[in-house]
Amino acid sequence: MTLKNIKLSVLDLVSVNEGSSNKEAILNSVALAQKTEELGYERFWVAEHHNSSKIVSSATAVLIGKLAENTKTIRVGSGGIMLPNHRPLVIAEQFGTLATMYEDRIDLGIGRAPGTDGITSRALGRDPYSAPNDFPSTIEELLLYLGDDNDTQVHAYPGENTNVPIYLLGSSLYSAELAAKMGLPYAFASHFASGHLEQALNLYRKNFIPSRYLSEPYTIACVNGIAADDEADARKLLTSLHQYFLGVITGDSKKLQVPVESMKEIWTMEQRNAVMDMLRFTLVGNRQKVEQQLQAFVDMTKVDEVMITSHIYDQEKRHRSYEIISDIVQSYK
Repeated sequence: MTLKNIKLSVLDLVSVNEGSSNKEAILNSVALAQKTEELGYERFWVAEHHNSSKIVSSATAVLIGKLAENTKTIRVGSGGIMLPNHRPLVIAEQFGTLATMYEDRIDLGIGRAPGTDGITSRALGRDPYSAPNDFPSTIEELLLYLGDDNDTQVHAYPGENTNVPIYLLGSSLYSAELAAKMGLPYAFASHFASGHLEQALNLYRKNFIPSRYLSEPYTIACVNGIAADDEADARKLLTSLHQYFLGVITGDSKKLQVPVESMKEIWTMEQRNAVMDMLRFTLVGNRQKVEQQLQAFVDMTKVDEVMITSHIYDQEKRHRSYEIISDIVQSYK
């Protein structure tokens, strides 16, 4: 499969750099959205997380409004809203408001994970027993509020008739099967969950049922992307990502760290193996190396769209990474 037909998009976790502030992280996200818009990326998504001092995308809809206000053409949305944390009517009203203000530029990616720890889930009012089980019915309710055939007494104003496109996100076979059954586009979180990628995509395509929302399967896969003009520089930049995910597996909430020359003194071999397993799908290197890796990933997955997420401490180098990856794909057009 050629890169000619591949769409490129962005997932930004709005990470806070060590020594930086929450406001700077948000402004960095806005600047990245503007840069990737210039580069021709399809969409720019941010994800709902809670109780993490290193990620400032908890008020996801508010942040999407900020991003949309400061861009013109790129699609902006959630990757995703954790629907069991909310009532569908509230999400329909929030995204209906965004769609009313920014018209056909808003995406609504939804997932069923809590996006946080158990204690915070309870603080959000999430029912740990019924919420995941009610996920299919809450999606149906959300679609009803955003559509044009709601005959109930409850309506989303604004929201109704906006038909904000919904993407089902996941890292498991459950989400793939549900997306296929409901006829919705499917996005897989392979930037941290590598185990079920190919099986989930195959399951989704095999069982896809056309719907009023989508006539044939549409797939997105997210990967980590760290490209640089120099191979050694890219490898060093990668150590910020390694430190970040080391914190994930150890429960250390450090902010995004500066790159280091070597990780040998920072992690154990067991920790290294765990991190490397999570980050199996990572594009890293100079242009030639990243092009080979991207082509191999597309050949393997046959996805319609590749979403790039990047934990690079230096903002200029982060912009350059997205520029290199965009140039690779544009060279095939």
